[in-house]
Amino acid sequence: MSEDNCKCGKTGKSRKWTGMHAVAGDLKNAITRHLQCSLARDHVSAVAHDWWIATALAVRDRLLEELIRTQKVHHENDVRRMYYMSLEYLPGAMLRNTAQALGILDDLEIALQSLGQDLDAIVAIESDMGLGNGGLGRLASCFQDSLATLDYPAVAYGIHYEFGLFRQELIDGKQVERPDNWIIFGNPWRICRPENIQNVQLYGRVENSYDEGGHWRPHWVEGKIVQGVPWDIPIVGYGASTVNFMRLWEARTASEFELDVFNRGEYLDAVQKQSESEAISKILYPDDSTCKGKELRLTQQYFFVSCSIKDILRRYTKKNKTFDKFAEKITIQLNDTHPTIAIVELMRLLLDSYNVPWDDAWTLCRSVFSYTNHTLLPEALEEWSVDLFAKMLPRHYQLICEVNRRFLEDEVEKKWPGDSGKKDALSIVHGGKIRMSYLAVIGSHSVNGVAEMHSELLKNSLFPLFNELYPEKFKNVTNGITPRQWLRSCNPGLSKLVDRTIGTEWTKDLSKLRKLESVAECPIFQEKFREIKLANKIRLARRIFSLCGIQVNPYSLFDVQAKRLHEYKRQHLNLLHILYLYRKILDNPTDSTVVPRTFIFAAKAAPGYYMAKRIIHAINIVAGEINDSNAARDMIKIVFLPNYSVSLASEIIPAADLSEQISTAGKEASGTGNMKFALNGACTIGTLDGANVEILEEVGSENIFIFGRTEMELRTIKNYNPYAHYHSNSELREILDWIGSDYFRQKDGDNPLCDVRNSLLDGGDPFFVLEDFDDYIRAQAAVNNTFNEKEEWTKKAILNVARIGKFSSDRAIEEYATSIWHLNKVRTK
Repeated sequence: MSEDNCKCGKTGKSRKWTGMHAVAGDLKNAITRHLQCSLARDHVSAVAHDWWIATALAVRDRLLEELIRTQKVHHENDVRRMYYMSLEYLPGAMLRNTAQALGILDDLEIALQSLGQDLDAIVAIESDMGLGNGGLGRLASCFQDSLATLDYPAVAYGIHYEFGLFRQELIDGKQVERPDNWIIFGNPWRICRPENIQNVQLYGRVENSYDEGGHWRPHWVEGKIVQGVPWDIPIVGYGASTVNFMRLWEARTASEFELDVFNRGEYLDAVQKQSESEAISKILYPDDSTCKGKELRLTQQYFFVSCSIKDILRRYTKKNKTFDKFAEKITIQLNDTHPTIAIVELMRLLLDSYNVPWDDAWTLCRSVFSYTNHTLLPEALEEWSVDLFAKMLPRHYQLICEVNRRFLEDEVEKKWPGDSGKKDALSIVHGGKIRMSYLAVIGSHSVNGVAEMHSELLKNSLFPLFNELYPEKFKNVTNGITPRQWLRSCNPGLSKLVDRTIGTEWTKDLSKLRKLESVAECPIFQEKFREIKLANKIRLARRIFSLCGIQVNPYSLFDVQAKRLHEYKRQHLNLLHILYLYRKILDNPTDSTVVPRTFIFAAKAAPGYYMAKRIIHAINIVAGEINDSNAARDMIKIVFLPNYSVSLASEIIPAADLSEQISTAGKEASGTGNMKFALNGACTIGTLDGANVEILEEVGSENIFIFGRTEMELRTIKNYNPYAHYHSNSELREILDWIGSDYFRQKDGDNPLCDVRNSLLDGGDPFFVLEDFDDYIRAQAAVNNTFNEKEEWTKKAILNVARIGKFSSDRAIEEYATSIWHLNKVRTK
């Protein structure tokens, strides 16, 4: 395209604040008022944290007005709501996004400037909410943003974790977990609702009794009671038409503190009950490698769904005396397998508290619940031992056994008469275990995967018999991300360029980005695009230096792998390529065809996942070696950024040139990092796994770097022997021998690279790292060659932005609302 025909907006008009001064003035007054009346400070005595709290409270004032208005309309119209149940949410820091959604971000910046404060500095003070771990939580928060933006009535239920997962530190290259006390100094977005406290029963026994009509009425008696205290966090849609909310449950003891015991000096006994109860909501995903850990994790899951189901019933019964309209007013989404016990809890309450007959209660449960599966990995499919489950939830165990009996006798027998093998294969209770994913499929009216490939694997590999039994239940809804957070908020430079070029409609309709195809080869647009990318890289380089003390070259290729640390995600394959490249540079230091690279890792490993933590240590040992090398100093730098979070991702993703999406084919359900990087102009190197398959279809094979065996090819490999690759590939063999030698051994004798080598060879290479190594090297060489062609690389990056519109969470929510929830929009403005 010639420069004359380019419509990319060659000159940007200066910002005009016409008509906004009144709002800015109101915000200035509100900030000042909250400094004085909420924090007892003035402009002189206020410290940075005070300014953040006062600013957040000023924004919250407007947010709560919209929340009250929205909820009033929903209540008066008795609308059908979607109730979303998830153990994780990751909204990140909320100030900028909330002000942006309310349409007051520019006014807020002016107000703060007039008070001598900087918006970016104020925003940076806020800690991320410690409510999640990775993709599951981030997806849940993207969905809440889209639900509100699209005017769908919804409530999101979860747990109010005190410490979240953990705060990661790297000490001598090793991950060390510290408490993530994100609410130690309070949080202005939370609203406590003590009037809606729920009591949750645990343990005890079932007492058989009969009512006056001679009907069996079991009673769950004794045990202990834990209180669930609700905290609400408003979620505003873009444009502030709808404000929904998250309701998060905090666990507290239901019994009074035994002061007399405490006064007698028996301190531990006095606080023991309180500590045991409150431990339920202390941290996300307690280590379940011990019996106590398993018990706590099951307690955590039941606590949150019991509080939530009781809250749903409380809301429903305020306006309804019978359950005739229950399925008409309510739909409940299970975000992965963790909340599945909600099906049995609703069944228990309908039967035992409201005397609903079994058939009617089961019909209601199946009508309101839908289940999204997010993983094919066995360890995430939630199986509980019968002994533990029956001890903790005796009434629920009875109900599961009865659900299972009726399912096998009524449905499986009808489909496969006399086939005991099918009954054994499909039984919820099997081998002393309760298979919660089976309960989720049986008790829901809809089961969906989160990418086309994943949904096919659900039907054909994970749940093939269920697919035969319930073919109409299985659906696909490919995941998506919110463009408000993951472009407009985190990448303002690129957002403004896009606004000037194609307008602002893309913010609520990401398919509009297709218009950028027309300027992908425009020299002016390309130059501006590169300038923005460089500015983002310079910003990240500063953050890298502040966090790690490592100086990186912003003109180098930023090669990024930022995601949860798991062997199937194959950070160690990335590490092998780094070592390959390092050896290549050592052999030929003057090779001008090698592009300088900065390899950026960011990941947390689960505290009990030994091999994942060893891979982190191994990466940092190699980083120490290469970063100090004179030969590679200008060619390779390796950075492992600690404590990966939403806020840190918001700095990393806009700066990335290359997005590493290199999981073993068939293991990643979808992924959403791949979408975020592409939306911000990074090219993807990846396998045909998860949503990568659909990204390839959208952006075109010429604009993505695909490598590796397909899921079908890996499935057909028999008697895989990683040593075959070791013996046949001399370069690979030399790398593996090198990392297994004493070269990388630490002063204390430790060498985690030996563990990496052993897992790949003697450990059987369970995720086919060596199988894909050669093709990965080939794809990385193509990356190197293309990055050297500046205009060609920029064109590919722009086309990734232009063609990623399918992967909006708005599109995903519309599909859920239409095909699964049957939910109507309710416009409140």
